[in-house]
Amino acid sequence: MLDTNILIVDDEPRMRKLIKDFLLQKGYRILEAEDGEKAIEIFENNKSKINLILLDVMMPKLDGWSVLRKIRQSSNIPIIMLTARGEEQDELFGFELGVDEYITKPFSPKILVARVEAILKRAYGEVNQHKDYGGIVIDEQGRTVKVDGKDTELSLREYELLKYLLDNENIALSRDKILNNVWNYDYYGDSRTIDSHIKKIRHKLGKKGKYIQTMRGVGYKFEIK
Repeated sequence: MLDTNILIVDDEPRMRKLIKDFLLQKGYRILEAEDGEKAIEIFENNKSKINLILLDVMMPKLDGWSVLRKIRQSSNIPIIMLTARGEEQDELFGFELGVDEYITKPFSPKILVARVEAILKRAYGEVNQHKDYGGIVIDEQGRTVKVDGKDTELSLREYELLKYLLDNENIALSRDKILNNVWNYDYYGDSRTIDSHIKKIRHKLGKKGKYIQTMRGVGYKFEIK
């Protein structure tokens, strides 16, 4: 689903950032609330845009159960409850109120992302795999790339390299790491082959090629500025 918006509600800034960073890597758009009252305000102002809510239970001003009840008065939007408590009675209570999923802290961010994707697929059907990175649109199913709406021909290796950079947006990647993940472990040649591929990709992306930054002494990073 294009432009999927997820509201993260948690009073712990570090927890919000952890979840946000993992979801951003998957191309989701994020809204944040630090307490229950703010969550209700953001939801009411963006009701038609938000596709899923990650909702902490224990919060100041208004707890997660109260937020859940309020939202369920007018919406069946998918909601995943996040809690430090894992008691069976709490989980049953949450499901009775209309929770779609219940995840106990601490949890694996990768598992959380997997559950988010599963619920979105269940709620909205097959997720559209078109992702927009500053005018560079990747179609993961068709394995095609468009730049500012125009088809851009990339070789299979160029596509895989570009996608790896996009999937790790804002992260500096060493040449060795790129080789291991894009060429896998069966490549024993010179890592400078990456530089050659990057040069070709930049040329094909035109003005958007500047988003692929050279990190001296390290490798490359995709960053939209």
